[in-house]
Amino acid sequence: MLLSSGRLYAREKVDAYRVLAQVSPAAYLPLLAEALQHLSYEGGRAHPAALALCEEAVAAARAMDLAEPARADVLYEALNTCQRELYGAGRRGEGLAMRAEMLAIGRAQAEQSGNPVVAGLSTWATGLSEEGRYAEAADAMTELVPALLPLGPQSGALAWSLLKWIAVLQDAGRPGEALAAFETLVGVQAADAGDDLDRMVCRLYALIGYARMLDTHGRGERAARMRQEALASLTELAGSGRRNVGGGYGTAFWAVLLHLSGAESERPAPGEPRPPSGADPIAWSRDIKQRYFDSRHALREEVDALAARAAEDPERHLAELVRLQRVLTVRSTVYWRNRTHLFEAEVRPLFDEGVDLAGRLARHDPAAGTRTLAGNLIDRSTFRIVAGEPGPALDDFREALAHLRESG
Repeated sequence: MLLSSGRLYAREKVDAYRVLAQVSPAAYLPLLAEALQHLSYEGGRAHPAALALCEEAVAAARAMDLAEPARADVLYEALNTCQRELYGAGRRGEGLAMRAEMLAIGRAQAEQSGNPVVAGLSTWATGLSEEGRYAEAADAMTELVPALLPLGPQSGALAWSLLKWIAVLQDAGRPGEALAAFETLVGVQAADAGDDLDRMVCRLYALIGYARMLDTHGRGERAARMRQEALASLTELAGSGRRNVGGGYGTAFWAVLLHLSGAESERPAPGEPRPPSGADPIAWSRDIKQRYFDSRHALREEVDALAARAAEDPERHLAELVRLQRVLTVRSTVYWRNRTHLFEAEVRPLFDEGVDLAGRLARHDPAAGTRTLAGNLIDRSTFRIVAGEPGPALDDFREALAHLRESG
């Protein structure tokens, strides 16, 4: 079969390698492990028996000779594929155990090679964060990021790791370290921007996110300075005439920062796994991603029901309506971000609705509502940057600064 001139399907390769691995394991066990993983997700869709195929791939990799140099890499990839399927099946404990085994392989390889960057640390930290084990996740990212920093931006890999680090430090109750990490991110984005418009805009998003976190922790004076830097950058962007600023990298970066800024408003049930707030959804486990996205429908109904109560009794319900509507906006933005042909049409009304509701709150309770209105205007400003509308984005941002009394 293998020597024939015709193209073999993944199932035929698996059948052939299963036979040959029995008589020549050194040659065919790694090929069997790889073919099983390909079969588990062939043609862009999961095989009905994907988990069983992935578990067989792990077994094939484990059966390789311990002295085989390629064994560690083959086993790491098989474990990585299998842990995703385990999470998708709701077997989170087993999935996390496989991530721990991946990290052990990464540590052994790093020690042998002298490479300070340990493979598996980021995936392990994401799994810990989903389980609410924030202190351990923060320790893992605190080990990883300093090893990445000397290597430079690496096509954005450093920035994504910094976002994860900021989030887990914040979640672990280490705000001073989280702010220091955010300052590092802003610096990395400034050094990496150059003439790349997508990266210049990412620095703008980082400045805005940093200012929001500074405000959260009572560093209002420095937050105001960051917003002035953001204003200067946005003014330059609006005056440049360049509108196509919503590239895939920049939009993904913005969506993760928006989700990070909304993490404080999320109120998961005690003991319930939650999305890691600094990670791109591509890194979330499948079951959490599905639950998070599916919740949008019930959340929309809850917002609508609360809106009726807030119309009758704003004193009791309006502030909660504003909070919950922003949760819906963030959740919907994260969901629609990769669906580019529908993204703007689906989320634009939510950002407009958030500004309108916050305006009502500011009129009803100026002391509490004015800063909320400024925050929602800044949210809409960043959306308008993504949508290629830098002029209206600048208008929103200036209005927000006026409400914050920072327009000078």
